Amino acid sequence: MITYKVQHGDTLYAIAHRFKICIGMLAMSNNIFGPHQISEGQKLLVPIGISNKDLNFRNHRAEYDLKTIKKIFSQEGTTAGGVFKFTFPRFDLKVRIDSIIIEPDLALTSWVAFNQLGNHSMMMGDLVLLENEVGPVMSSLIENGIEVTGLHNHLLHESPRIMYLHIKGEGDPIKLAQGIRNALSLTSTPFNIKKQQPPSQVDWKSIEDILGHKGSHKDKVLQLSVPRTTIISEDGQQLSPAMGISHAINFQSVGRSVATTGDFVLLADEVNPVTSILRKNNIAITAIHNHMLTEVPRLFFMHFWAVGKPKELAQVFKFILDLAK
Repeated sequence: MITYKVQHGDTLYAIAHRFKICIGMLAMSNNIFGPHQISEGQKLLVPIGISNKDLNFRNHRAEYDLKTIKKIFSQEGTTAGGVFKFTFPRFDLKVRIDSIIIEPDLALTSWVAFNQLGNHSMMMGDLVLLENEVGPVMSSLIENGIEVTGLHNHLLHESPRIMYLHIKGEGDPIKLAQGIRNALSLTSTPFNIKKQQPPSQVDWKSIEDILGHKGSHKDKVLQLSVPRTTIISEDGQQLSPAMGISHAINFQSVGRSVATTGDFVLLADEVNPVTSILRKNNIAITAIHNHMLTEVPRLFFMHFWAVGKPKELAQVFKFILDLAK
């Protein structure tokens, strides 16, 4: 039995997954009952049969791996729920839909996330590519032992055409990170570049209040990530919501209006009800597809696009979030 201090972004599912124990055992050991809520700074008893020496070694190795990966990607990245995430906004591209120039933080950001699993890591990600970059990048990934799990559009009518390549890998996290760096080096993706944009004219708090979730404010863009309560596993490993299985809802200010895009993570029987809600509210569905290959239960990712009044769109999305918990 060891003591673990809950970090920002942790969930009980992610902690159980990290220590490779049953979530029920972790919850019972700490007298936690549904809906399994925990808070930052809370101390949990973790019933595992690992020695302090082994635990210290794992922690030291994880710290070394993370430090090396940060150097590979030339950035600090972020941490949520025990998952380390790195993002690569495509500031090199100028993509528009009609008269709207798409901000990289709205829909043009590649990302990769690493979750430590004992003595190795699981990596998942989504790479934003021009059509002529797809072939070289895919070949490079395969050469570096990284799997391709999906290739498709997320938007419609954008110019130039953008493709999204979903990937997965397991093994040495440093080798996985270097493989990603090698592949992205075949594109014009910039590393660790930030650009200041004019401030938003939209009150993001009004949207957050309607949706009941705080988002990330990035100049003209609001990004929200809303985890599902459904337990999702891949190859027998429980996935943290930070591994790309949370509802993603992004807004970009367009004067007093907003452009919005993202994707809802849906079970099979939720696809058509959500389709109906979006179409009745004149929100375009731009894609419905997989991002992974062996997840349980099966997930479908529904991408959308709309331009309109912020509060009206937020009300529609709130209804969907209540449906697809």
